[in-house]
Amino acid sequence: MADPAAVLKPLSPFAGLLPSTVGNITLSGVHAGHLTLLAPLRGKDLAAALKSAHGMALPAAGRSTGKDGARAIWFGHAHILLMGPVPDPSLAAHAAVTDISDGWAVARLEGAGAADVLARLVPIDLRAGHFKRGHTARTELAHMHASITRLGETAFQIMVFRSMARTMSHDLVTAMEGVAARA
Repeated sequence: MADPAAVLKPLSPFAGLLPSTVGNITLSGVHAGHLTLLAPLRGKDLAAALKSAHGMALPAAGRSTGKDGARAIWFGHAHILLMGPVPDPSLAAHAAVTDISDGWAVARLEGAGAADVLARLVPIDLRAGHFKRGHTARTELAHMHASITRLGETAFQIMVFRSMARTMSHDLVTAMEGVAARA
């Protein structure tokens, strides 16, 4: 009998799909660490607890805080996504804490023209003058539910349900090819 540890190996949602570069735009998979959904409990101070436990502010609606490796992202009404670190146990006194690490695929789209690529697939304005660094949105990417966060002038983090990783990769690479063809 085969050793189960030797047979079962975790795979990235983008295994065999990414990275992909078209022109000067690159789409790559991201190992995000832990993904923990925090739903604040009524009457509790999650902002102070998050600051104390992880050194980052509670993000306002449509915003993110922190940096690569430890980020807090607004994830919809009354939900914050803690991305990166294992959640400090003290957070459970201030929020419902749910590990959603295996349910999401996280990618990074980067390069001049990245916003043009996304403009072909999302119904919101992601131009730098409107959607600045640290802004985040729960929106639609083609026909998928997604979370998009601007990480820099030409960099975006894109999250979709893990089951949609192949479709997201295909749709984004096709859009990248379209943008490159116009250059």
